Amino acid sequence: MSANESPAPSDAATALFHEAMPFTKRLGVEVVTSTKELVRARIAWEASLCTIGGILHGGVLMSLADATGAMCAFLNLPEGAQGTTTIESHTHFLRPVREGFATASARALHAGRRVIVVETEIHGENGKPVAKVTQSQAVV
Repeated sequence: MSANESPAPSDAATALFHEAMPFTKRLGVEVVTSTKELVRARIAWEASLCTIGGILHGGVLMSLADATGAMCAFLNLPEGAQGTTTIESHTHFLRPVREGFATASARALHAGRRVIVVETEIHGENGKPVAKVTQSQAVV
């Protein structure tokens, strides 16, 4: 995918995402890729999701990263586990989003029996990094 190309959403994966996490539907999150190796989701810039100056709110970006990371953790669950819950999340904001899409790409760094650690990078539509998030998901 080039820096100026927006990924196309997967309607089926997005529907499952919204069913599992209804808050993502309210935010307008769309799933682009959902495999064990990579989960990619995006959210469109929208004025109602912004702070002063038309900047996409940091909480929206954190929600995008948390949901995308949670789906990645779910896809990496050990046999017999039912789900995950976030127990720790750390975000580095790098630049604002003022237009287009913010796209999160999540990969499991560690998939253990009790904890799954996921790293999520968020990029703007121009391909530049917006935020980097590392989270720990408890296996339940």
